[in-house]
Amino acid sequence: MELILALGIGALVASGTWLVMRPRSFQVIIGLCLLSYGVNLFIFSMGRLRIGAAAIMPKGGVVDPSLYADPIPQALVLTAIVISFATTALFLVVLLASRGFMGTDHVDGKDPKR
Repeated sequence: MELILALGIGALVASGTWLVMRPRSFQVIIGLCLLSYGVNLFIFSMGRLRIGAAAIMPKGGVVDPSLYADPIPQALVLTAIVISFATTALFLVVLLASRGFMGTDHVDGKDPKR
């Protein structure tokens, strides 16, 4: 399970890095999204992968915290998802405005097809 997760994180980060280096704005935005997904999975995996572990500890008595899921990575990933959604929406609005002003979404403003 850990190997599959590590390969998935590596594939997301590698393809996101490749897309960030592309000359078109839309590809850069998609690359940033893939990078954020890879980082979110990495943060989530730092909370240790557990199947069937309870998320909330019961009241009273002595409790062994190693039997329960760690809520901190879950909260960090949830916050990162919300922030990346807002940032992606902002980037798309800037992309549309840039395309309207320059007529292309190419980074240097020169469309290689023209």
